[in-house]
Amino acid sequence: MSGELTHRATGTLEKMRATVGDDGAVAYRLPLGEAEIALNPLLGQRIQLRFENAIYCTACGRKTNKSFNQGYCYPCFQKLAACDSCIVSPEKCHYAAGTCREPSWAEQFCMTDHWVYLANSTGLKVGITRGNQVPTRWLDQGASAAVLFARTATRHLAGLVEVILKAYAADRTQWQRLLKGPPEAVDLLAAREQLWETCADALTGLQQEHGLQAVQRITGPELWQAAYPVTAYPAKVKALALEKLGAVEGTLEGIKGQYLLLTSGVINIRKYTAHQVAFFTS
Repeated sequence: MSGELTHRATGTLEKMRATVGDDGAVAYRLPLGEAEIALNPLLGQRIQLRFENAIYCTACGRKTNKSFNQGYCYPCFQKLAACDSCIVSPEKCHYAAGTCREPSWAEQFCMTDHWVYLANSTGLKVGITRGNQVPTRWLDQGASAAVLFARTATRHLAGLVEVILKAYAADRTQWQRLLKGPPEAVDLLAAREQLWETCADALTGLQQEHGLQAVQRITGPELWQAAYPVTAYPAKVKALALEKLGAVEGTLEGIKGQYLLLTSGVINIRKYTAHQVAFFTS
């Protein structure tokens, strides 16, 4: 592409921060070191992200040749509870067995209220998140709508509820489908009622084992919705590898989840957490 670009900031990349207004419109900011760049005003402009050949662990700050689990060096990846397999599969929580990597961390982040939710990002999906991560979790996944299904006393219990529900609903977002356009409408309130009815025996069993307060059904009518800043979806989704290419450049056509949609392809910003990046605009 021709034309000079203007340097805006250089720093360690973090996942994008998103807020949703009363009208459902999502606004994005890109944290880059000490800077935070508002992205919505850059729609229609040419931007460039240039990898500065350095990665700094998001936990300990040491320089690392490779990022593990989206921003950690290998030693931290091996020892931190935040990187344990039970974070991805909470039903496998081993805190009660006394083998948690960091019991104090688990008490703060896992032994607290969690939500089980239903969302529509690429169709009906079940997921879990901490009580204070609503709606951040939904925005990170690019969900167009979401509704709470149950409140649980711990992450482990949320994982057990999710296991029950994912026999009838997906537990993953199809990222390529997410970036091809808005999803087909799903009546999440009706789906919530149907799923509870279908899974009533298993869910009641959890309540009987752990107590009614440990797994609380949500019946409120609140439906969360979001509209993402996208002017055009790609006809073909092409992932851009920042480390391999060295620099990613194109006209910004949209932002959804943790993806930037450029005329040259799409880039998952969260994948490059902890990478040292220089950001340029036209």
